[in-house]
Amino acid sequence: MNTDLLNALRAAVGPAQVLTRDTHDLEAYERDWRQRAHGRALAVVRPGSTDEVAAVVRACAAHGASLVPQGGNTGLVVGSVPDDSGTQVVLSLQRLNAVRAIDRANLTMTVEAGCVLQAVQQAAEAEGLLFPLSLAAEGSCTIGGNLATNAGGTQVLRYGNARELCLGLEVVTPEGEVWHGLSGLRKDNTGYDLRDLFVGSEGTLGIITAATLKLFPQPAATLTAWAAVPSLQAAVDLLGLAQQRLAAGLTGFEVMGQFALSLVARHMPQLRVPLWQDTPYCVLLENSDSEGEDHARAQFEGLLEAAMEQGLVSDAVVAESIAQAHALWHIRESIPLAQAQEGLNIKHDISIPVSRIPAFCDEADALLQREIPGVRLVNFGHLGDGNLHYNVQAPAGADAKYFLQTQESRVNQLVFDTVARYHGSISAEHGVGSLKAGHLPHFKDPVALALMRRIKAALDPHNRFNPGRVLTP
Repeated sequence: MNTDLLNALRAAVGPAQVLTRDTHDLEAYERDWRQRAHGRALAVVRPGSTDEVAAVVRACAAHGASLVPQGGNTGLVVGSVPDDSGTQVVLSLQRLNAVRAIDRANLTMTVEAGCVLQAVQQAAEAEGLLFPLSLAAEGSCTIGGNLATNAGGTQVLRYGNARELCLGLEVVTPEGEVWHGLSGLRKDNTGYDLRDLFVGSEGTLGIITAATLKLFPQPAATLTAWAAVPSLQAAVDLLGLAQQRLAAGLTGFEVMGQFALSLVARHMPQLRVPLWQDTPYCVLLENSDSEGEDHARAQFEGLLEAAMEQGLVSDAVVAESIAQAHALWHIRESIPLAQAQEGLNIKHDISIPVSRIPAFCDEADALLQREIPGVRLVNFGHLGDGNLHYNVQAPAGADAKYFLQTQESRVNQLVFDTVARYHGSISAEHGVGSLKAGHLPHFKDPVALALMRRIKAALDPHNRFNPGRVLTP
């Protein structure tokens, strides 16, 4: 069967685009970004068009093989690498990387799924426009993966998740049919919204091959500020004040705990982290203004003065140049890398109603410290939209690998149970993948889970698209 399937795949995309371990190193396709899983693929197939993707799907269906779609392979929940059976086909979409069209009047861009996010941002910028999705992996993650996982990032507060930035899709179904849904319409009430069905489905229902995305005018000025705050409650109150004074101009609001920033200061001293040593939290704010820099700066300075008078901010700096702004954002985006240099850790991508985040952190912090003395908490994230990366580091001097092996299940249970008590979600922007699929039945509404299973059975009855992801057998 394997020989016949490989011959069919070569016929579909050309022999040079079917990689097997006999002739190629498949390591980059078989290991996830966090080094949590290392699978074994039958082959990696690299189609160059939507028609070739459909032909690959039909070949796999005819031979009973399952497919694992893969974009930039930067996901954090083990959702885009094969299992260790040696029977799965990895479908790499990186060759589908064309910008098909930009419609300035309609403020839309149609791109293929393998386009790197940064390339999409740059293509929009070249037209004097903005594609606002922004995240740390933007130099390597792809639009198809961003949409398949409904990626979030740093500007969700103003522009929404990837779902809100997508108007239409082109999708290959498990039967090898192509849905041509690349509409640039903002209003279309003609039945079920299939776009929203496939966005966030993590490759389990269909393979996204192209998308029509929303664009926006470039702001006249963008300013960044870094503020020290005395507590998480002060950060939440500062958010409310910023929303009141800046309205839609508030495009970013990130919070970073002192220990998270200490890791950056320790492992990346060249970044010069400001204000972190004498405050429990720092906040990074971004103000995008349609009038100009003078207006934006006056707004920012007025906000920070009011915040200091109310005791919400103890000190602050406003970036004086684009380079300084980039440096501040680089500190924020370096926290995961600094944490990785500190050692293996237990990651949580959770969302809580913004108003309840201080109480959640007080309870979860105390619970973990009591149950696992000396544990270190790396708390940071997108406070503006209620998304925290509430990560857990081993006690100082402990064997990090052993800590992960022996404590991960217990820590996850403690954190997830607390998230549930605060009516939050165990996955805010990273998705479910295989890493959290086993937890979903305990924290997802049973009716919702049953509906999800029915949709999967209807669209992919043979469970050939990314099996074992999102839904457990």
